[in-house]
Amino acid sequence: MEFSKICVLGLGYIGLPTASTFATHGLQVVGVDINTKVLETLRSGELHIHEPGLRTLVNAALGSRNLTISDTPEAADAFIIAVPTPFDNDKHADLNAVKAAGRAIVPHLQPSNLVVLESTSPPRTTRDVLAPILEESGLKAGVDFLLAYSPERVLPGKILHELIENARVVGGIDQASTEAGRKLYQTFVRGEIVLSDATTAEMVKLMENTYRDVNIAVANEFAKLGERFEIDIWEAIEIANRHPRVAILQPGPGVGGHCIGVDPWFLVEAAPDVTHLVKTARQVNDSQPGHVVNLVKNALGAPSSLAKMKIAVLGLSYKANVDDLRESPAIEVAQLLVEAGAQVSAYEPYKLDAEIPGVRATTSIAEAVEDAELLLMLVKHKAFLELNPNELAEQTPARIAVDTVNGWPMHPWHAAGFKIYKLGVGNSNAN
Repeated sequence: MEFSKICVLGLGYIGLPTASTFATHGLQVVGVDINTKVLETLRSGELHIHEPGLRTLVNAALGSRNLTISDTPEAADAFIIAVPTPFDNDKHADLNAVKAAGRAIVPHLQPSNLVVLESTSPPRTTRDVLAPILEESGLKAGVDFLLAYSPERVLPGKILHELIENARVVGGIDQASTEAGRKLYQTFVRGEIVLSDATTAEMVKLMENTYRDVNIAVANEFAKLGERFEIDIWEAIEIANRHPRVAILQPGPGVGGHCIGVDPWFLVEAAPDVTHLVKTARQVNDSQPGHVVNLVKNALGAPSSLAKMKIAVLGLSYKANVDDLRESPAIEVAQLLVEAGAQVSAYEPYKLDAEIPGVRATTSIAEAVEDAELLLMLVKHKAFLELNPNELAEQTPARIAVDTVNGWPMHPWHAAGFKIYKLGVGNSNAN
């Protein structure tokens, strides 16, 4: 099967890089999104997401005329669905965007077409949810058209490199669909393309992120034990990881992003009777923002109330050095502080226009800390790691700092006159 034209539905963190990469490798690509703001931004030559190198890639794709932007799909040889799959308030997968994308493809689906779902989804979504929708075209999946699942497995900040270099799993609903998926991704993937079936491929993505989530939950519980036993858990983890069969991850204010904090719930939803550990790990990590608020209260000597306390929050994204705010625990911490009565200012260097109800957004560290009583680092951005505590002491009246990501060395901050409290470290080290 030859692919000369493809249609990518969803132009977010995965869809836009994927569409642009196919286009710069010679395929005609129609990039589809229903968000008019996204379309207007791209058509004006700007980007709605921050990712190193993405602007150059998108400009090259558009400049080659291989990539066009549209609000509706067109007839193509292959369709790739890369739309969001969040969860609802009950922690159940919201597949409405996947269903809508499938219905949008139906009028354009032709015999021998390939449809690939990339959106992270609960097991059997490809077979039990997407296939029946596509078959409303009158064509039969695995007989008249090909259908496969191939999850993205990339890290924000390194998407363009990992999209090409990482191993890729492709799972079809039959062997012909699997082989067609492999041929499509061979257009640009240099990493190994591993072949499987659709449901196994769905499980692989969920397992990868669930494994990390459980590991982080253990680290977060270790951090609480470190506080309880008055030790430095960061030192303990570093020593434990010298064992050749131990690889403990890092604790922190919680788990965010569109993957690790979301995907395990898809397994809990699909099989609640056999996912007790997975559910508990999610609950541990979801409780971390509340734990951070308690650390702040303890640092301020205000165990019952934060009313009118002025707190400068440093970082709102879900991980370091990216602009992605999806499911960010830092945002939840900021919101909990506001609910507790604190006056919160925040500085997010990668998203200066971030809007959090009740939180005063600032455009510089100096503005965020100018009248603060406490500094709270929630994200390990490079800019925060490079802060000079002596210079900062001249910009803020605050002399209390809470570090939730082990980014500030104790001694220089102590020397500059700060009491520094760290997640995972007993309070006896604060002075």
